[in-house]
Parts: sequence; C-alpha cells; structure tokens
Amino acid sequence: HCHFEFDLCGWKQDENDDFDWNLRTSSTSKLGTGPATDHTLQEPSGHYIFIKSSFFQLPGQKARISSPVLSRRNKNCKIIFYYHMYGAHIGSLIVYQRTTLKHERILLNLTGNQGNFWQRKALILAGNGNEDFQVVFEGIAGKGPKDGIALDDLTFSREC
Repeated sequence: HCHFEFDLCGWKQDENDDFDWNLRTSSTSKLGTGPATDHTLQEPSGHYIFIKSSFFQLPGQKARISSPVLSRRNKNCKIIFYYHMYGAHIGSLIVYQRTTLKHERILLNLTGNQGNFWQRKALILAGNGNEDFQVVFEGIAGKGPKDGIALDDLTFSREC
C-alpha cells in the first residue's frame, strides 16, 4: 500500500519517459491545479503524486511510474487506486501491466475531464505464468496549463 505521505514506497520513475510524477500536497499547489485535498487524509497537507501540463511539458509528453515486480504466480491479484483528473484540457491516464520482457498490456485508458473528485478503480492483474510483471501508470500531458492528473493510495490486494 502506498499513500505517498513520506516517499514513493518502491514505485520507480521510468527512465524512458519525458518527465516525472511529482510528490506534492494541495497546500503547495496554486488554485485550480489538482485536487483540494489528498485522498488518504482528506487534508490539503496530505500527499499524492501528480503531473500537470505546463510550459515545460508539451501536449502528448509522457510521465511513467512503475510498481515493484510482482510474481507471475499471482492469482486474483488486484491493484486498487484513486485518481483525480479534472480540467478542460486534461490529458490521459493509461495503466499497463508490463512483463519483465517489456510486453505491455493496457488495463485502463482514461482521457479528458473525469470530474473534480477522487475516484476509486480496481483492476485485475492476471499472472500468465511465464513472466513476472509490474504495473505502470502513464500520465500524458494535455493542453491546459492548469490541468493535471493525480494518483493516491495505490494498493495491491492480499493475493498479490
């Protein structure tokens, strides 16, 4: 379980992307960029990870963060997480299951405004028996300088 209050707890920034997911709080953000509170503590001082479109990122540029490696022997393994995607020109959030040989399968693809609140999602991770795997969250920058994507409370079920 990662609530991002202290660090990225084993999640790693990908090397082959354009920019990074950043740990942040709502109290450090400018109004209109991202959620008013984190999901864990429901406080402006609570942490989550965030990407936002800005002058530094061009639309379409990607930020990726990946989980620790999970065993191929997993059965009924799920990842449960909360996301916040609010703004007129929001980009996309894509969740992949990536094997150790870098084969990627899309588990979720969300684009555009999803509402100004935290939403829960649970995704089933199928161990195919051949390769260990990771979960990868990819945020794609949109066109709006105030619009961003936030993630919080990334949890793997007990079966993982």
